[in-house]
Amino acid sequence: MTRHLCKLVWNRKRTNALIILEIFFSFLVVFLVTTLAVFFLDNYRRPLGYSYQNVWRISVDLRGESDDNPTHIATTAKVFERLLAEIKTLGPVETAAGAAVTPYDQGGMSGGWDIDGKPVSMEFDVVTAEFADVLGLQLVAGRWFQRADEALAWSPTVIDQDLAREVYGDKNPVGLQFGKPEQGEKPYRVIGVVSDFRKSGELAARTNFMFRMFNFREPAGPPLRSILVRVRPGTPAAFEEELTRVLQGVAPEWSFGVKPLTQVRTATFQLLLSPLVAGGIVAFFLLLMVGLGLIGVLWQNLLQRTRELGLRRAAGASRAEVHRQVFFEQAILTSLGVLLGAVLVVQLPILDLIGFIRPAVYLGGFLSAMAAIYLLSTLCALYPSLLAARVQPAEALRYE
Repeated sequence: MTRHLCKLVWNRKRTNALIILEIFFSFLVVFLVTTLAVFFLDNYRRPLGYSYQNVWRISVDLRGESDDNPTHIATTAKVFERLLAEIKTLGPVETAAGAAVTPYDQGGMSGGWDIDGKPVSMEFDVVTAEFADVLGLQLVAGRWFQRADEALAWSPTVIDQDLAREVYGDKNPVGLQFGKPEQGEKPYRVIGVVSDFRKSGELAARTNFMFRMFNFREPAGPPLRSILVRVRPGTPAAFEEELTRVLQGVAPEWSFGVKPLTQVRTATFQLLLSPLVAGGIVAFFLLLMVGLGLIGVLWQNLLQRTRELGLRRAAGASRAEVHRQVFFEQAILTSLGVLLGAVLVVQLPILDLIGFIRPAVYLGGFLSAMAAIYLLSTLCALYPSLLAARVQPAEALRYE
């Protein structure tokens, strides 16, 4: 039966080639959209590593001062220290911390380290000692930064579990040296491990992350550019004006932007989900056009094959057998189109072009796209196959 159906498909290869190409391109588009959707869903279900509720972000514009000027770095550090002290005195504020980058920032700091001959990529941030209290970070080993750490002869470092696993495996990293310092730098030493930290938010992939403490006594490196403030639950939005007034009183030459972290999170979600929504709309209309095209082609084939189908009925084929013939012919065309698409998309993991996507996510997107294409093909073939089953043997006589 299968061999006979394949022969029938081959006999109409020109028409069927167009159908296969439509299915092929539709599969690719649906695969991209479904894989992105599964990727976001998989990320969203994973722990975030911090709490954004009741946290406000204050972005600080330093007016374009050079980060390489030691005098400017020292002056900026003193102003930031005063800002944090003033903010903590306000009634609605529970605590406040400075940071070079903050959660849900699309930019950030990243780099690669050579640790014991093994290249390790990671994101990192420079923060003050109150950062863990503001975001509610969860320590799984060791401790967090303390202001007394500024007097240490080495640089204290806190890493997340992803980075600890990649660098140290099953060993406890607390107290161990982290990489090799550059010339003139203090050596880095791990003092604590926090749960997996995803700076870019719930929709972003997991990455290695490292925290360094900003040293107000010997300021160096990236300057603080943001302040995170944990406010008491129920703090009204009107507090923003008072907060801005205090900030401008301490640093009138700087400018400040105050936003609840929930608003920053919403804006990040909109930015990341826009490609998914746009792709979904494109995929929907593409599938709609392909579906209408398949119905039209199958209907036209039915009209052209009335004699063939009538003769088959006259030879004793039942309606169910004719229905299955048309239905399975379309299934063969769909399988060929999906097979071509599969040959192409399977190259992505082989060439390591989607290394940030877990194999389970890739497989979920592939299976979802395949299911969508087969469902579309089935629905499109259903009505034409029912019409084909209704062809009477006498219909063949009209073509004699």
